Parts: sequence; C-alpha cells; structure tokens
Amino acid sequence: MVFRPLLPAVPLERQEIGLDVDVLFGAVPSRDLDASIGAVDEQLSGHGIRRGLLCSLRGGLFDACSGNDETRRAAERTGHVPVGTVDIRDALTAEEEIVRLAASGVRLLRLFPVEQWVEPDSPGLAYVIDVAAANGLTLLTSGDVSRFWAPFSGTRVCFLDVHSYRVADFVILARREPGFVASTRMLVGPDNIERIAGEVGADRLAYGSRAPLHDVMPSALRLRTARLDEREWRQVAGGTATGWLGDGS
Repeated sequence: MVFRPLLPAVPLERQEIGLDVDVLFGAVPSRDLDASIGAVDEQLSGHGIRRGLLCSLRGGLFDACSGNDETRRAAERTGHVPVGTVDIRDALTAEEEIVRLAASGVRLLRLFPVEQWVEPDSPGLAYVIDVAAANGLTLLTSGDVSRFWAPFSGTRVCFLDVHSYRVADFVILARREPGFVASTRMLVGPDNIERIAGEVGADRLAYGSRAPLHDVMPSALRLRTARLDEREWRQVAGGTATGWLGDGS
C-alpha cells in the first residue's frame, strides 16, 4: 500500500500512522453505516493509517466465537492485527474462548463492559481479566477509566475511552500502574497528549480512532500536530502497540 501526503502542512514523517488500536468492523444495525471490512480498510488507508488492531462487532455484541473467527479471516486478508473478544457476562464460556484465542496466536483481547452492561465490580469481569492475563494477552477495554481501572490493576491494558476530562485521573493511575495505556481518540484538548507524555511517558499513549464508528480525521490530525519530539511521536503512532505484539511488527 502506497501512501501519498495527506496534509501538506504536516511534516512528511508524520503522514503515516503505524497502528490504530481501536478499529471495529461488521454490522451496525442501529446506524446507516458501511462498516464492512473493505470500507474500514479504505477509511484507514485514506487517512494514512497503515494497520489497525481489528475486532469484529459481531464478537463484541452478538456471538464471541463466530465473531473471533470472522476477525481472524478478515485480518488474514487485509494485513490488520486480529483482536479477540468474549462475552464477560458468561465468564465460564469466556474462559474457554480465551484459551482458544491464545492457542491460535491471538495476542490481544478487547473487552466491551459498557456495551455488555457489565459493572466495574462484576466478579465475571475480574475473572475474565485474570484469565486473559494468565494467558499472556494484552487487554483493550471500553469504559471510563475512573470507574473501571480497579479490576485491571496489575495488568497490561489500553483504556480506549480516556476523555480529556479524565487526563489527571489517568496520570495518577499510570504513575502506580506500569501497564496502563490510554488511547488518544478522545484526547483532543490542546494539551492532553502532551500532558500525559510529559507526566508518565509517551509509552503510555497509543493512537486510536474507533473507525468506522467515529470520524478518523480529528484524532489523526490531533496526533499529527501534537507537540511531541519525533521519538515520542513514533512511540504513540505505533511503537506502543507494536510492543504488545512481541514480534517486531
């Protein structure tokens, strides 16, 4: 895939974002939206994003097992990175699925506690997190970090919904939790990305867009214009997420 400069005002070295940690695909019954893998792939490439951590909406909202199989097939065709998921509400079945995912080489597990109506103090959520960590999976999760941080303590996790209003809460948590990372999707305030990088390091940030459910442009432009040095920028634009893969991708 060949990328052409997207924004003349942005330095050439910031045109390509290496990895997007927040990519979904599949049917969205409540919205008139093309979220097919082809449309998603086109959207990412059109915004200069090389690869995404890809998860099926079917897996998160309907059936985890068939959704995970769908994700692996789509990733094989497109070169994106497959991300598994489970139904937290059925933690016993989730345990079996996590073991199956890990055995197949999947390295990432995306949790949907908000979408699945799971509370932060759910025993099932705590158990799923423990099983995933025991199987060496890095976690990605929805949910307000200020409410959902506790069950993830001691794990390697990317909080996908860290809002500008929660920057201070995230920094306080990240100081004592070395595995906590924030997606940049909602960090569009004038100093959000820079503040986190300055307080706890650029390795606590990873670019995310939530394509195709959200417009990619605001998050991508905000990262491209962030006041980071080039090493920090490369870390956020792909280095942090690449480290989760453990294969030099």
